[in-house]
Amino acid sequence: MQRYAIYFAPHAGSLLARFGASLLGYDASTGVDVDPPDHPLFHDPASLGWTAKPRRYGFHATLKAPFRLLHGHSATELEDAVQAFAAARSPFDIQLTMGLVGHFLALTLAEPSPAMDELAAACVRHFDLFREPLTPEDRERRHPDHLTAEQVAYLDEWGYPFVLDDFQFHMTLTGDLEPRDRARLEPVLREMLADVPLTTTVDSLALFRQNGPNDRFVLQRRCAFGQP
Repeated sequence: MQRYAIYFAPHAGSLLARFGASLLGYDASTGVDVDPPDHPLFHDPASLGWTAKPRRYGFHATLKAPFRLLHGHSATELEDAVQAFAAARSPFDIQLTMGLVGHFLALTLAEPSPAMDELAAACVRHFDLFREPLTPEDRERRHPDHLTAEQVAYLDEWGYPFVLDDFQFHMTLTGDLEPRDRARLEPVLREMLADVPLTTTVDSLALFRQNGPNDRFVLQRRCAFGQP
């Protein structure tokens, strides 16, 4: 069964998008594999393992986590709703930096962004009417015993624990890393990011689709802010 997600994703062809696609080895805007970065570190077969988990989702930041469509709604209805929602919004800029989130590396906000926090909260609430409730198996995969009470409440209400007050913008670059692998990889990524503009404009929503549980997510539609 298909799943959908609403993401921030940089525009295809931008330096930021090209960096993310190259690092992950996958371009979600086209649905095809891409060559890894031209650095000896990425000739190590272990490098594929470092990025295996985020490769499945494509380079993005989550605004509405993956969900199955509630019975009675269609993909066309969802697309139209995302377009209408985006049309009523205005672009804003964010400044990115690289940091550690848990045990993985990600691009995070260099400074707080109330506009991003508001956008993410609005997406969580606005599109929840399209979301099929979690199955008991889905809920268990989120390991509720490892979550705070607030996160469990968010999981049960919104289908994802890291929303609203627990939202942290991040664009995942790796899976969980052992300290020795992080020590090898982090300075290389910082060197690569020196050539990537880390101030970016949030001017659209990206609707991603996953066709089956073992498939990668791919961009279905980009909906520009301020355009009906």
